Amino acid sequence: MAKIAPSDLAHVLGNLPKQNNPNIVVGYENSDDAGIFRLETSHLHHHFHGDKTATANLKTASKNSDDSILLVQTLDFFTPVADDPHDFGVIAAVNSLNDIYAMGGTPITALSIVCYPQKGDLTILGDILKGGHETMIAENVAVLGGHSIDDPEIKIGYSVTGIVDNKRLTTNANARPGDLLVLTKPLGTGVISTGLKFEKASKNAAEAAIKYMTKSAREASNLMSLLGANACTDITGFGLLGHAFEMATASEVRMRIDSTKVPLMPDVIDLIEQKMLTRGDRNNRAYVGESVRIAETVDGKMQSALFDPQTAGGLLISMRPDKAREFLDKADEAWLIGEIVDKIGDQKREEVEKEREKEREREEGIQTSDIRIQAQAQVQTKKTGLVEVV
Repeated sequence: MAKIAPSDLAHVLGNLPKQNNPNIVVGYENSDDAGIFRLETSHLHHHFHGDKTATANLKTASKNSDDSILLVQTLDFFTPVADDPHDFGVIAAVNSLNDIYAMGGTPITALSIVCYPQKGDLTILGDILKGGHETMIAENVAVLGGHSIDDPEIKIGYSVTGIVDNKRLTTNANARPGDLLVLTKPLGTGVISTGLKFEKASKNAAEAAIKYMTKSAREASNLMSLLGANACTDITGFGLLGHAFEMATASEVRMRIDSTKVPLMPDVIDLIEQKMLTRGDRNNRAYVGESVRIAETVDGKMQSALFDPQTAGGLLISMRPDKAREFLDKADEAWLIGEIVDKIGDQKREEVEKEREKEREREEGIQTSDIRIQAQAQVQTKKTGLVEVV
């Protein structure tokens, strides 16, 4: 099961009524990893007046000087990406939690989402949920319940709520010129998962994919928050270049990625050569349009790896050079893959918009909405970013 094409989704979201709630710190406009909502505890204290337990909990939870609690919320679910039910459950949990970690947050509660055939093997469902439950317990997250529906196609995931301190909050919208870009996991889960379906992937590739999909981002997030990062996002369904594009756009910067420094899992290039690609490859290319410029020297197969949709992928972190090098020294695994070159000025913004207008004109008459991201999301956010791949 693939995501809805990001450009189609942007078209729909771009037509929704604008929200004017002042407590929305991070909404969907910047395509960040999770939403952030500020709870004004003074209002909550008034609401719970007379309830001693609730008042005491609010006093304990409210640590910020502005008398507020920042809630981090996310949701994700998908079809199986592993043959082993327990592994699939672990991956579903890790994938959902990573959105919270990408924001510098701490997950605290979760609700499970279960789509499973009524007449299916309940032992398999039990193993899936056990894998997820064990992962949540290990991450100190309380699973409070969930919702299930009878569905012939299995889909599992979680809605996760966390908290984050203002000082630790890391969005995708603050990458700064001079920052270095660090990636915490290699790419390739989409290609390898497709290869497994067609019995083309090797045991070595399959084991690598499971290893990284089941690896939590908690330690990387804690190190990032300890050292200080300017921006972060996790690499999932839109691929490295899709999520890099979102960071560049939200931050209004020009980003440069060195394709020779981007780590790949075993056999990824060979599998791409065998056409083991997902629909996300095409969708993600259309999503970024002219905002991603790839040098002619970058091999076509490597380009596909950079657009490959990931499950429970790594964090892409924008940090000051000294912080980035310290992160590389202290992290168990991390790679330096690029830099933030400069801010997008008004002249550059006009050039980018002209290129996008030309592309829209070229695509006019073709029955596809894959190019609508330029017309919709940019109108809504009035931001522009560039990603250069060398």
